Amino acid sequence: MLGVEPSAESVDYVRTKTQFQLHALLTEQRHQKTWPLGERIQKDTLAGLKMLSSVDDDIRAKLEELAAAPAVLEQAARAVEDAILGGRKIYVYGCGATGRLAKQMESTFWRPFWRRVKADRKIAAKLAGRIPEGVEDALIGEMTGADRALISSLEGFEDLQLIGRLQLHDRGIRKGDVVICVTEGGETSSVIGTVLAALDEWKGEPGYSPGESRKRLYFVYNNPDDRLLPFDRSRSVLTEPGITKINLTTGPQAITGSTRMQATTIETYVVAAVIETAVGRALARFLGENEMVRFGFEDGGGAERAGVAAKLSEFGGVLEGARAALPALAPLTDIEAAAYAGGRFSTYYAEKGLITVFIDSTERSPTFRLFPLDTVREPQRKCWIQVWTGAKTAGDAWRAFLGRPFRGLASEKYRPAFETGIDDPYLRRAALESLKKAGDDQAELYDFSLSASNLERRGPKKGDLCVLVGLMPEESEFGREGSSFGKVLRLAGESGADAAVVLVTDRPQKEYPQLEAGIRRLFEGRSGRLIVVPVHVRATGDPFGLRQQIAAKMLLNAHSTAVMAKLGKVVGNTMTNVSPSNLKLVGRATYLIQSHVNDILGLADWVKANGGREPISYGEANAVLFDSIAYLKDRQAEAGQTAEVAFSIVRILESLKQKRGISREETLDIVKAVGLSAYLASLK
Repeated sequence: MLGVEPSAESVDYVRTKTQFQLHALLTEQRHQKTWPLGERIQKDTLAGLKMLSSVDDDIRAKLEELAAAPAVLEQAARAVEDAILGGRKIYVYGCGATGRLAKQMESTFWRPFWRRVKADRKIAAKLAGRIPEGVEDALIGEMTGADRALISSLEGFEDLQLIGRLQLHDRGIRKGDVVICVTEGGETSSVIGTVLAALDEWKGEPGYSPGESRKRLYFVYNNPDDRLLPFDRSRSVLTEPGITKINLTTGPQAITGSTRMQATTIETYVVAAVIETAVGRALARFLGENEMVRFGFEDGGGAERAGVAAKLSEFGGVLEGARAALPALAPLTDIEAAAYAGGRFSTYYAEKGLITVFIDSTERSPTFRLFPLDTVREPQRKCWIQVWTGAKTAGDAWRAFLGRPFRGLASEKYRPAFETGIDDPYLRRAALESLKKAGDDQAELYDFSLSASNLERRGPKKGDLCVLVGLMPEESEFGREGSSFGKVLRLAGESGADAAVVLVTDRPQKEYPQLEAGIRRLFEGRSGRLIVVPVHVRATGDPFGLRQQIAAKMLLNAHSTAVMAKLGKVVGNTMTNVSPSNLKLVGRATYLIQSHVNDILGLADWVKANGGREPISYGEANAVLFDSIAYLKDRQAEAGQTAEVAFSIVRILESLKQKRGISREETLDIVKAVGLSAYLASLK
């Protein structure tokens, strides 16, 4: 009826890429708590935010389980402690959301902490010769595709074990270093390639014993083993005695398949807790109780507070602090959704919370099929969101972000291996194309600074939104005229934009009016609206600031998801606007098309009005998906942010309804005019 001949790539995917058809995984299932999210949030924003937050109870339950039996995590903490004292490297590797997690371990937690230690001359002198001089560079947080992949995914990379191996060697990781590989689902090829390459370093030595490598190599994941064992690449790790497995399964995600939420939250919290515990123990060998307290270790890092289990038990307080802020957050969700619906834009500003804010911002793109962050070459803004920080130049902004210079992939190191080591022609072509966008030169394309050109060309305008996110002790910066926070807030007000301040603080609630009054003074008399969202999180005993960052992450994840749900980019709790940019996401997109079409075909009213027919097959859904991908790619200017999944579902159902194959052009008109959510509602 549609006149679609399955493309060669579609035929290849259905027949030979069964190892990437992952809809049986627990992380790909629908969570019962959020089943009606898309419809609920249209009527009540706060109810939708509470619904999203309710799934975080799954994290708390899993952390309580881990705290009761922390032996594996304690082993990992000892390994990191030994690495610190022995001058070895700690390599944290991930892909996509977990790759950004890895960057956060290095740039948000590790580097700022050791800089604070080194800035204290007395402490630095006391640690000289005991803690290696280069400890600040000892932890490397790396993601598939390197720093450029922070902005958006690089097609073809995630599906290659080869790139994980190449990056491991490129960063100089050797036998004896600690390697922590993190994958949301437990099946990411590049992450699996990394941990297996690290194992090969051990197996290549005479007298190898799995017990030795197990102490240094860790695989962290979020699906039950029995769901993963049918996949060859997952099985190669899960059955390997030389690798320690850390299973953090919490269940389905708040949005089906959106592992940037609960899966990555628990992984961030656990990996950071392990590393923080190790750092505290290493320092406690040489520093006194008062010195340890000065750097944030509660009770001086004493034995009763030094265990990983104690840190895991603190998550409940973080969750409650974030939840208490939801009523204040709901108006911001409404304002941001209305801004985008009206063709306006947002600017997010942060300093200590920069990476957490940046991660949430960039992950909106693949999750909800949005334009990625604009480059400096864009003549006008396309991406709905931009992120700024307090730096004068683009280079300074990258250094503020990463804590070091931008680091890409050198083409000359990777291209020969890609050309000869990738058998699949589709993956080879995609990887070689992505390699062109992964080098050091990519840093020059993005400017997150408060440079004069940024302020002039991309500053907030009337009807836009400016969101400032502050973490302790940045409270004092809000309301202070000369601060960068004050500058951005004043800029928003003068332009007529709306503004919001999300402030993670341990100040008592009675001080909130005073904090808010100081913020409002800078905004007083402006035409835009101002929202203040205080988030209470306990500060003591938080040397890395982990609790603050996790509270901000959970709130921003719920907020950004709710914004997109209000804009109709979520149907029920399914990710119908996902961008099919790798093999796993192609599989997810195919399954979403098949599921939503067959749900409608099974309705009694549909059968009565249109007649019955057999459910569409996975292969049919995939053929239409690849046809949609090709069509929308060729018409980017016209199609804009039209999602391939929505396009495919509408095309199939409308053709069956009209009993003729409607054209791609007709389909695009319907999707742009009505949207998938409203279209499906009309059929029900």
